[in-house]
Amino acid sequence: MSKKVLVISASPRTGGNSDILCDEFIRGAEDAGHTAEKIFLKDKNINYCTGCGLCNTNNYTACSIKDNMSEILDKMVNADIIVLATPVYFYTMNGQMKTFIDRCCARYTHITNKDFYFIATAADDRPAALDRTFDGFRGFIDCLENVKEKGLIYGSGVWMKGEIKNTQAFKDAYEKGKNI
Repeated sequence: MSKKVLVISASPRTGGNSDILCDEFIRGAEDAGHTAEKIFLKDKNINYCTGCGLCNTNNYTACSIKDNMSEILDKMVNADIIVLATPVYFYTMNGQMKTFIDRCCARYTHITNKDFYFIATAADDRPAALDRTFDGFRGFIDCLENVKEKGLIYGSGVWMKGEIKNTQAFKDAYEKGKNI
């Protein structure tokens, strides 16, 4: 059965290391017969949550902020698989990803029955240096109903654009996409 894969890339660089891993995951998923779409957060207008509470009063179906977030949330609700990818800044996810996650508040009760994969890349060569980032992703999915963490892709020890292509993480991204 073909699945809908939605990849959310917080990379500020097209062709950056975390972005390359997104593309490999997608290549694997498509080679296995699934459909996939990648959303670049850098190309979207996503403002900060203001804590106004409108979503709380509308069964988590509305947000007072009018930007690109509602279209992304619709895609998340309709996806079977969601991949969250970020470069690691100061041992956690970058600001674009955190802002995106915070804005999921408007529909988080509708993001159910999903499998999640997490991708992180960092200059630090210790895989454990990415654990705090993955824990941040887990904090998000802990708030969702009937979701599963299905895989982690550790892209450690890469700094320069493209370095990830010579790592195990590059192979892992393709294999995880192919085996969803």
